[in-house]
Amino acid sequence: MSFWYNVDSGKVETDENRGRGEQVLGPYATEADAQAALDKAHANTEKWDSDDRAWQEKGAAGGRPSSSPDWNDEDLDD
Repeated sequence: MSFWYNVDSGKVETDENRGRGEQVLGPYATEADAQAALDKAHANTEKWDSDDRAWQEKGAAGGRPSSSPDWNDEDLDD
């Protein structure tokens, strides 16, 4: 069974009772993971924003280098 977090209601839902559309985040393997969905999304956004700032501070033209030899996607969070 999958779990979903409904951002409109602030409640965890299951496959059987989940809302349809853009108001749900998921699926998650556990109810606890679904309950933490907003915290995880916020943490990911903060990390990505920080990574973007660091990348731009390296002096990349236009903020996006044409190639980056030190790029390592293994360090990315899911």
